[in-house]
Amino acid sequence: MSRSGTKQDSPASKLITDKIAELGDWRGATLERMREWILQADPDAIEEWKWMGTPVWSHDGILCTGETYKQVVKLTFAKGAALDDPSHLFNASLDGNVRRAIDIREHDVIDAAAFKALIRAAVEFNVRSKSKPKPMPKPKPMPKPKPKPKPKSTKADS
Repeated sequence: MSRSGTKQDSPASKLITDKIAELGDWRGATLERMREWILQADPDAIEEWKWMGTPVWSHDGILCTGETYKQVVKLTFAKGAALDDPSHLFNASLDGNVRRAIDIREHDVIDAAAFKALIRAAVEFNVRSKSKPKPMPKPKPMPKPKPKPKPKSTKADS
């Protein structure tokens, strides 16, 4: 797994750039466009390369992943179920309790402003979730001390 900042010469960013170039078709162009929009919406996003070849964008936690399949580019938002999606961009993984995804097919048009707003909402959610103080664990009860053994009486004591 490689972790790096958004600089184009960082290891993860280079792997993402290489993957986009390797695709060489509409999927590469789509992934590149979505990457640009993610970084425009959150210039502090960190690009990562996880799970043996999946581009990941994070900010205090995963924002989304960018997977490519034969018929679709899938952007899965790690906490998508918790985000407002007034433009109804989410169109996949709608039944889950946590994730939501956007499946982009070859000729689909995605609203850039709505997508960037979704990225900013994911950042805000992650930052808010991270800043919540975690409850302190309840202290474990102290074990009761074992009673000291009574000294053995000797015949001289009697």
